[in-house]
Amino acid sequence: MANTATVDELGHSPEVRGKNYLNQTAGVWSWLTTVDHKRIGIMYLVSVLVGFGLGGIFALLVRLELLTAKKTIMDASQYNQAFTLHGAAMVFLFIIPSIPASLGNFFLPLMIGAKDVAFPRLNLLSLYLYWIGAIFMLAAIVTGGVDTGWTFYVPYASGVSTTSVISATFGVFVMGFSSILTGLNFIVTLHKLRAPGMSWYRMPLFLWSLYATSIIQVLATPVLGITLLLLIFERAFHIGIFDPTLGGDPVLFQHFFWFYSHPAVYIMILPGMGVATEILATNARRRVFGYKAIAFSSVAIALVSFLVWGHHMFVSGQSELSSAIFSFLTFFVAIPSGVKMFNWLGTLWGGSIRFTVPMLYGIAFLFLFAIGGLTGLFLGMLSVDLHLHDTYFVVAHFHYVMMGSTAIAFFGGLHHWWPKMTGKMYDEKLARVGFALTFIGFNWTFFTQFILGTRGMPRRYYNYLDQFQPLHAFSTYGSWVLGTGFLITFICLARSLKTGAPAPADPWGGATLEWKTASPPITENFEKAPIVTLDAYERPAEETA
Repeated sequence: MANTATVDELGHSPEVRGKNYLNQTAGVWSWLTTVDHKRIGIMYLVSVLVGFGLGGIFALLVRLELLTAKKTIMDASQYNQAFTLHGAAMVFLFIIPSIPASLGNFFLPLMIGAKDVAFPRLNLLSLYLYWIGAIFMLAAIVTGGVDTGWTFYVPYASGVSTTSVISATFGVFVMGFSSILTGLNFIVTLHKLRAPGMSWYRMPLFLWSLYATSIIQVLATPVLGITLLLLIFERAFHIGIFDPTLGGDPVLFQHFFWFYSHPAVYIMILPGMGVATEILATNARRRVFGYKAIAFSSVAIALVSFLVWGHHMFVSGQSELSSAIFSFLTFFVAIPSGVKMFNWLGTLWGGSIRFTVPMLYGIAFLFLFAIGGLTGLFLGMLSVDLHLHDTYFVVAHFHYVMMGSTAIAFFGGLHHWWPKMTGKMYDEKLARVGFALTFIGFNWTFFTQFILGTRGMPRRYYNYLDQFQPLHAFSTYGSWVLGTGFLITFICLARSLKTGAPAPADPWGGATLEWKTASPPITENFEKAPIVTLDAYERPAEETA
């Protein structure tokens, strides 16, 4: 049958019904040794949510310390460790793996009609590497902490800091291999395992975003790995690579680090763009406007992202010509993102929009990503960036792109696919309360920081001038609302596992293949391989009549 088939038409025989990937086998060992992409995706999901919780705790501690201009709850050394661990946990434990490793692992094979990813054992290995890297990062917390900032800038990180820099950086190094293996797996899976009839232009756009992300993961992550390894060698054996007192060049570290870390921004945001596209298309009840434009813009972002790292270094002493070129490229990479924004709005225009909980997150993504993207233009402008560099304006911009866009898209995707993953429906009223508090609290916290930045408040400062205290306090109050919103969301989803109503196969009226399986899916995804005859997001005539 085509991808329009119902669950029964996909061949779920009576003896198969009632069985799914969750209850096919039991016991902890069956989970730890599984090669089922869905179970691996669930374990990734739990892991990244733990990382998110850890990073969130440190974020609340940082904001509580900044409630007053002087010491509030911790000394300067503890504050440096708190904001470092907040950034490292959020970036490396949560944001980078969040959507690709959890939702991507779970749904990529389902969306192309495959039984699994191309290399199932490699998929399990990537999870174990993530866990091993996370253990080294957690070990750093209990063996002295880390106070370098999440960017591990030298020469402080290589020779001055007395904290557990080697443990933390080695953890990130190991997790890099997890990222590379996941990217390789996705690329091969999309090339080789698509169902009959599933051409490239019939794939859901979420998969195009994962494909572009995987390209960046495979090409850029090795640069970070080598850079951190060099940092470890310099710190351990005093080899002069980055430390100027040993004959090294600290600006070289910045070039290496940002050559990875700016593409890594798109490792974080591209999957969020893909999730937003799925949510908007499903809840607008129409095909995506400008399918190929969105697909190619994902690839364009991936390619151009390798050329813009220098805008992090406008004040690092690079030549005026280099700065001008990087400024131009920074504006240029915004064009594909603008293409996506106009196509998302075009998809909504004329659609039969339903304001489900996932759709609320989808619309919030558009709003917050627009703010994050537009404020990036200020930082790409040389004359303005000289004043805003290393201020709270940068902090706010970064959080609007990472938290306000990627994390909001992640939680939107979690609500969108939760019934499919768990077979349970959640309490929509409670989920709406969680969303509202999250949205209000986020803007309350971080829009305030745009104002702080324009008034000259430097980031990462433990003490600050009394004139900034009212805005800092206002931002801290917003963080409490934001934290409450996330807590309610977690309670809502966790409670649904026990008390939620059974989920139908397609609770939102989706048009992609994952909705043509049972909720939750069987271990093999499809008892009979589907044959795709409709274009992407095209619904059968009886559904559109």
